[in-house]
Amino acid sequence: MNTEFYLLGFQSSQLSRVFLFCLLLMVYCGTICGNLLIIALVSTSKNLHTPMYFFISQLSISDILLTTDIVPNMLHVLLNNGGTITFIGCIIQFYFFCVSETLQCLLLAVMSYDRYVAICNPLRYASVMTWSHCSKMAIICWLVGFTIILSDNISVSMLEFCGPQTIDHFFCDLVPLLAISCSDTFIVELEMYLLSFPVAIIPSIIIITSYANIVSTILRIPSSTGRQKAFSTCSSHLTVVSLFYCTLFSVYVFPTRGQTLTISKILSLLYTVFTPFINPIIYSLRNKDIKRALKETIWKYYFSNFP
Repeated sequence: MNTEFYLLGFQSSQLSRVFLFCLLLMVYCGTICGNLLIIALVSTSKNLHTPMYFFISQLSISDILLTTDIVPNMLHVLLNNGGTITFIGCIIQFYFFCVSETLQCLLLAVMSYDRYVAICNPLRYASVMTWSHCSKMAIICWLVGFTIILSDNISVSMLEFCGPQTIDHFFCDLVPLLAISCSDTFIVELEMYLLSFPVAIIPSIIIITSYANIVSTILRIPSSTGRQKAFSTCSSHLTVVSLFYCTLFSVYVFPTRGQTLTISKILSLLYTVFTPFINPIIYSLRNKDIKRALKETIWKYYFSNFP
């Protein structure tokens, strides 16, 4: 078996590839800067030392992990109209991709539970969402993310690839890898479906249940101002959840039979590149606390360096 795969990436004209390269490079830089900014603000601003912002910072770390795993090599593939990746490199990229996607699902579920407690049981929020409890939930998310997909990753690494080892994608994803394997992929596919329950289905149920209760509670608030204030505390998270799950489910859970490879690549771009870029924008532009913390940080830096 050869030790290299050839990633086709986006087969198009040189002008289109240069344009896409510049666009994705700017998005990648914006993703890193935006998520690092949120992590720094949550770490340094006392006003942001709350469970909600703690989990937002964890999501930012996951976003950085995801986009850094995919984008640098994709940019290389774009510039060269294709590129090789070693077998080990491919498996490592696939592993960290699975880790980051699992983390996203689990963290979004935990964040929806946090909003559920804050809105539906506000008097118990301080006693339920303690620093110790939040830290434990975050640690569990990271441990599950790094361990639960190991079995599937090991199974993929044991597949044989004896034909043309050309992957018609811009990164080592599961479906393109299974398509070029000459081994029986039943076990890998079975593991993938079994893992979808703890990784995607159960978090989805938690999110749907949490927001069903949240909406029910908000509708019972007598004043329109109170309803608007309650909804504003979870609107950003709901937007992020919608973006992530709509693109993820369209590729892996409910793929269209007539879906072309180009459409599949575009959908993959949305959740691997653009969603991590959009997340910090949503949380910063729609969040008064983060904007206030940013202003305070800028003023502190200004007065400390320019007295």
